[in-house]
Amino acid sequence: MQIVFIMKNKNTIIAITLLTFIALTTITSCKKKTNNSTITDSDVTAAKDYSIAEGHFNDAQNIADQSASGNLVFYSPTFKGEIKQNDEFEKSSCATISHDSLSNPKSITIDFGNTNCVCNDGKSRRGKILVSYIGNYRDSASVHTITFENYFVDNNQLIGTKSVTNNGRISNGKISFSIHVDGQVIKANNGGTISWIADRTRVWTQGDNTTTFIDDEYSITGSGSGTNSSGNSYTVEINTPLIKALICRWFKCGIVTVSPSNKPTRIIDYGAGTCDANATVTINGTAYPIILN
Repeated sequence: MQIVFIMKNKNTIIAITLLTFIALTTITSCKKKTNNSTITDSDVTAAKDYSIAEGHFNDAQNIADQSASGNLVFYSPTFKGEIKQNDEFEKSSCATISHDSLSNPKSITIDFGNTNCVCNDGKSRRGKILVSYIGNYRDSASVHTITFENYFVDNNQLIGTKSVTNNGRISNGKISFSIHVDGQVIKANNGGTISWIADRTRVWTQGDNTTTFIDDEYSITGSGSGTNSSGNSYTVEINTPLIKALICRWFKCGIVTVSPSNKPTRIIDYGAGTCDANATVTINGTAYPIILN
């Protein structure tokens, strides 16, 4: 009887030990799941860095386009960020434009000087934008190549190349352009480097039948990839076309998906069509407001 009692005690101890282990494992597992589910991902670095790169390189193209006419109306001392159809303009005091129409290819140099000049879109610029082109901007098959020489916007340095090819008029009668960007933005104050490679289709939706810039508007689609200032890679897809009116310093509307390599997707919504710096970044169903540069 004593032997049987000892064996029963041993079996009881083993059973209790096993149940305790299972209970502790279950509790630990539940805690891990609970903790993971409460982690909030609110990092908008990739979305903001994409917006900086997209905005700066798009801005450089607008400057190049306007400079062909010999002035930069939206960067003049009277321009305050958004203009009306009846506004008058003067030539920019920030930039000197040199146009060589005899060379082949032809060239334009937009020189903002060696020190920052605050243009009336609120941005400080210095350095040069260099444009090499074959054919006029409006002409089918024309090619414009944009490069930079010590060029800074708000102390962010732009490096690389942007090429713009006129594809002629598409089915709706509007002029379409193919755009390729291979560049970098070195952020101010040792903020890191954004690399940016993109292919875009840019359709001239409004203002292509006038000689003024104030009514020009473009629809932009395409994809891209790069690394943000933290060194993490990401891809970009424009889901709803970006609308860029030249009278506005920001995108008026459009939706873009930014997919970091190590995080969930970020969806940037530039708004409903008003000219403002407000946008939202949605991560895991939560929207975070951001202010565009």
